[in-house]
Amino acid sequence: MIDTDTGLLIGRQILIMFIILAIGALCYLKGLITKEGTKQLSAVELQLVNPLLIFMSYQKEYNSKLLNGLLWSFALSAISFAVMILLSYVFIGKNREDKDIERFASVYSNCGFIGIPLINGIYGTDGVLYLTAYVTFFNLLVWTHGYMTMKGERDFSSFLKALKSPSVIAVFLGLICYLTNIRLPDVPASAMQYVSDMNTPLAMLIAGATAAQTNILKAMKKPVIYLVSALKLLVFPACAFAVCRFLGAPQIVLMTVTIAAACPVATTGTMFAIQMDRKPELCSEFFTITTLLSALTLPLITIAGTALS
Repeated sequence: MIDTDTGLLIGRQILIMFIILAIGALCYLKGLITKEGTKQLSAVELQLVNPLLIFMSYQKEYNSKLLNGLLWSFALSAISFAVMILLSYVFIGKNREDKDIERFASVYSNCGFIGIPLINGIYGTDGVLYLTAYVTFFNLLVWTHGYMTMKGERDFSSFLKALKSPSVIAVFLGLICYLTNIRLPDVPASAMQYVSDMNTPLAMLIAGATAAQTNILKAMKKPVIYLVSALKLLVFPACAFAVCRFLGAPQIVLMTVTIAAACPVATTGTMFAIQMDRKPELCSEFFTITTLLSALTLPLITIAGTALS
């Protein structure tokens, strides 16, 4: 039987996020957030707020069941990325002009900006804890395989940069504190929790301001937009789910990884494209359209996955 309650919950959470996204778009159109301001806010989100939320998700009493779920999450995350990377080469041929950008967009999701607040709203801090495994693999792979894919050449030195990512560091520090039962004093813990609570509104304001910079009507006329959207939002996460569901992982872990994989295209691709001068406008269009379409596809994936898992 399909879990409609879960579908309603995720639909409500997405509606809340899209209202904040609309506010972010309005802020950009009114000049309250500039293009440069969007980049600065993105840096605050990626370098401070997101890592703090990850770290604080580990500030809880040790529980062997949670640790077991976390280990499952690492395993399923690795399998999920392996499946999607393989499929990106199968579905997106080497003769396509923008194959590198399309493959990147089809594999790497906005698991931080969109995934963390969404999982937090559905499954609470336990879900965020499990999501940190996916975020860890994302950061390691996006700065290695993802970076090399966008650049069109191999550069393994990027792996060291990935290890220094604030989100990866937050996972390792948080895991150490969790396993050794180290808890922050109340005052600094409260201060860090206040900052980490900014994650959802700040991420959606940034997403809205970014979306407002894109000509949506022009983007919707491009067939490639629908190809990448279908692969990223439905086909790839469904295939990853199909492989992982037979391994016997707890449902909350399976669905956390599945939802993370089904999130819209990562904003990291746009940042890479700007740095490499590789059609950043196309990357921005992928991000914007998949973000809008995810309001429909994420509830669908969640309902179907919950029913089948």
